[in-house]
Amino acid sequence: MIKKGFASDNNSGVHPEILAAMVAANQGHVTGYGNDPYCAEAVKLFKDQFGTDTEVFFVFNGTGANVLSLATLTRSYHSIICAETAHIQTDECGAPEKFTGCKLLPVETRDGKITPGSVEQYLEGFDFEHHSQPKVISISQVTEMGTLYQPEEIRGLADLAHKHGMYLHMDGARIANAAIALNLSFREFTRDSGVDALSFGGTKNGMMMGEAVLFFNPELTRETKYIRKQNAQLFSKMRYVGAQFTAYFKDDLWKTSASHANRMAQMLAREVSGIPGISITQKVEANGVFAIIPKEIISPLQEKFFFYVWNDFTNEVRWMTSFDTTEEDITEFGLTIRKLLT
Repeated sequence: MIKKGFASDNNSGVHPEILAAMVAANQGHVTGYGNDPYCAEAVKLFKDQFGTDTEVFFVFNGTGANVLSLATLTRSYHSIICAETAHIQTDECGAPEKFTGCKLLPVETRDGKITPGSVEQYLEGFDFEHHSQPKVISISQVTEMGTLYQPEEIRGLADLAHKHGMYLHMDGARIANAAIALNLSFREFTRDSGVDALSFGGTKNGMMMGEAVLFFNPELTRETKYIRKQNAQLFSKMRYVGAQFTAYFKDDLWKTSASHANRMAQMLAREVSGIPGISITQKVEANGVFAIIPKEIISPLQEKFFFYVWNDFTNEVRWMTSFDTTEEDITEFGLTIRKLLT
């Protein structure tokens, strides 16, 4: 067992209320492949959040959610524009390219956020058969650098995409953390800001497994169910995903968990910011802290609190907090750093 650390919110356990919901769903037989009352209730809860015409597709994981979103919106001769740090570019083993056939066009960015100005250079070659056709702008909310898009920034990208007959996709692996930090409903910075397709994550905020893909125009989804099946993302015992999302939304469990994770990140940033030799490199807006630390303490610190090095050349590290991070974890972490630097 890995000692609790700050490597990833994926490393946390499952929230007890989520586990209880799965146990409660583990009774008798229900129809498989999502045609069960648990999934029906979860779909209703999503529609309550995003609108009654929202189309909802459950999948196993975040990569599957992104692939299903992008494969629905594209054909193999299209291209997808994203930040150079985007998960679809750096951490999905080429899955988006493999399953869509599309070319990814990474945009250089300092803080994980792309802008209409940085995207425009790729908006060329339309109707020219020798050029991959730009079709999707994909953004992450929260970004891989722990930063946030404001609704007006999302709207600017959506307007640019729609002007050129393109779509805007959002990778919302940490969408709950974003909603808390922005103090907005999910809908306000997704559908209402022009997002066409959303990968809605729950695993990083206390769920065991299972994500959702949301489309806000039903006309886009005529073939999505076939794409999901062919991409091996159709779970036969889907009731366990539906039950998790029902518990997730019930009594705003998602909000309690994400609020705690974000608060722990702020506490962590305060704890380390006063330590000589440590420099926080990005705005701490959700549940991630990026910092440059002395190289000599990285390995011994990792032995006590596991975390990832983000950039080996600059000694930049990433510390993530989760629903089960405690104040004691952070205090002990700070004390350990101070001891290693003495």
